Amino acid sequence: MNESARGVLFDVDGTLVDTNYLHTVTWWEALRQGGYTVPMARIHRAIGMGSDKLLDHLLDPARDREQDDTLRAAHLTLYTTYWERLRPLPGAADLLRACAARDLRVVLASSASKKELGVLRRALDADEIIHTATSKDDVEASKPDPDIIAVALREAGLSADRALMVGDSVWDVMAAERAGISCVGVTCGGTSAAELRDAGAVETYDDPAALCENLERSAIGKLLN
Repeated sequence: MNESARGVLFDVDGTLVDTNYLHTVTWWEALRQGGYTVPMARIHRAIGMGSDKLLDHLLDPARDREQDDTLRAAHLTLYTTYWERLRPLPGAADLLRACAARDLRVVLASSASKKELGVLRRALDADEIIHTATSKDDVEASKPDPDIIAVALREAGLSADRALMVGDSVWDVMAAERAGISCVGVTCGGTSAAELRDAGAVETYDDPAALCENLERSAIGKLLN
């Protein structure tokens, strides 16, 4: 570990790439096909968890789990139809490059699978400045457990006191807190600033563009002091 290194960990879905409502709709349809009726509002509030946690959160934990793999496969099949159309959220690549230009290590810490993360990275088009990227395939437990963040910190050579997280869901904030780092919230994934702050976010912005515009005054800017 480089004790002098500083860095920023970024969630990707809903934070850097505009996918949360696509996940909501495709999970809704996958669950409908499986015989479950779950309101989209409930599904949306669960986005950010890995699929293992999401199904337990939305469905009866005592259910017959033999169908879970089928539900996940149906969601993935539906979601892949959007892959070529994914778009970054406003200012996403600019924010990553602004952090890298200040010698901050840019780290992706996503609950997506490794294959999905590759698609998201193509949408971002900023691979040249990404230091490290971790996915749910690198850990046993997804957000809100801290495993993805802990692995990302280790792989990036960062200590918890010299890093912070940027995320769009309460699950990002909770995972960051459990990993011992602060989290800056963005509301572009559909979760309100109040909910993110109540979960423990140190500050909130509308989207990556707003955070980039206020970078020097933000919690990220304080990493540089």
